[in-house]
Amino acid sequence: MNFPILTPREAAELVNHNDNVGFSGFTASGSPKVVTEAIAQRAEEEHAAGRPFKINLFTGASTSDHADGALARANAINMRTPYQSTPDLRKRLNEHDAHYFDVHLSDLAQSMRYGTYGDIDVAIVEVADVDDEGNVVLGTGVGNINTYVAQAKRVILELNEKLPAALRGMHDLYMPADPPYRREIPIYKASDRIGDAVMKIDPKKIAGIVRTNLHNGVKAFSALDDTTLRIGHNVCGFLESELRSGRIPSTFLPIQSGVGNVANAVLYGLGESTVIPSFEMYTEVIQDAVLDLMKKGKCTFGSTCALTVSDEAEEDLFNNLDFFRDKVALRPVEISNNPEVVRRLGVISMNTAIEADIFGNVNSTHVTGVRMMNGIGGSGDFTRNAYISIFSCPSITKAGQISNIVPMVSHVDHSEHSVDIIITDQGVADLRGKDPLQRAHEIIDNCAHPAYRELLRDYLKLCRMGQTPHRLECALEFHNEFNRSGDMRNVDWARFK
Repeated sequence: MNFPILTPREAAELVNHNDNVGFSGFTASGSPKVVTEAIAQRAEEEHAAGRPFKINLFTGASTSDHADGALARANAINMRTPYQSTPDLRKRLNEHDAHYFDVHLSDLAQSMRYGTYGDIDVAIVEVADVDDEGNVVLGTGVGNINTYVAQAKRVILELNEKLPAALRGMHDLYMPADPPYRREIPIYKASDRIGDAVMKIDPKKIAGIVRTNLHNGVKAFSALDDTTLRIGHNVCGFLESELRSGRIPSTFLPIQSGVGNVANAVLYGLGESTVIPSFEMYTEVIQDAVLDLMKKGKCTFGSTCALTVSDEAEEDLFNNLDFFRDKVALRPVEISNNPEVVRRLGVISMNTAIEADIFGNVNSTHVTGVRMMNGIGGSGDFTRNAYISIFSCPSITKAGQISNIVPMVSHVDHSEHSVDIIITDQGVADLRGKDPLQRAHEIIDNCAHPAYRELLRDYLKLCRMGQTPHRLECALEFHNEFNRSGDMRNVDWARFK
């Protein structure tokens, strides 16, 4: 191998204050792990010496504690996009110690290529293998790294010995032409492969290689509780009903599923269903449950941007690569989340909400409208273009002190025009073909927790008539009451009569 072998610190010295830095990966999968911690240490030293040191960080989605976490604790991030999920970075964003702009994941690569956010100074890439010509086998997450590498002035490779070179063949790396020269993206079923198995990097750009030997560190999901299981059961019941009615083709359609316990419960439920046939996934993340479904023959193929699986499931994956290689395509996020392809394939989208209001608007990012949780991620890419768009959440949280069905969401990420179905542990609200008032009754009757149904009905009685009947001076009273007393159940509508 002709490229210099660097220590993490030597690699970190190649990154300067105010650089635009692009990371490989999508979630913890494929994200760099040791150079990032060395950059954080360098930032702490520079700050102690009274010198500024912050970078502008571009990724595929969230990363891990090795990256976002370490850099946030060192206050080494000036600007961050497009998605994050670590507590330390979330704290920085909400305190405005770091700038964050939240964008749809499929949008960023094209904007980068047109120079909207400036050039990439350094790209840091986790790889499973590299040859002297600069052909690399990526890890278990892709993200936007093919665009960042194409733009970068220099590239640092983290060669992770935990990753087998035999991952070669799982990746499908394709970069569309930019408007106005773009043609159709030639994916006509989830399993179509249209790109390269390796990423080609100009060898002159490669500044060096840092050797690592680390898992992604993804923890297994906690055991499913009764609420999560009921949500999963309700989602599966809805899809079975749609299939029986003929509103979903008998061959079924590709599935997109978000990340988390609710998504995992839904996937396991689909696996146990005797009504739903074997299916493909066209999604942004594959979790442990999908690998299990592939072994059982229930999921026949998974197109994704990342294999975000626990360390135990990753070991099983690596031990059985011959089985999984032709069942997975790891793609850049602008392809895995591409609206054109999502609509062509008829993807059924399933994502989670923080809260939904009685008219069908969804907040998936902000707690009480002001505190960022993670970001919109890819949910908008899929929701707006899905064959059927589904959002799910528990009906209540914090032992009933919070209703996740509210009169008006405190922040809108997905409007009523994009949301077809809302599902909670209480039931299913089908919003298709209904006007706002009909939707309100559907959601209250089927999705709200019994402790909040009358409060929500009483709100409607207060509302002035109109196409969407709201009473603006009290529309956010659920949130106001929670901020006052810590319990939404204490709302007193008599104040507004």
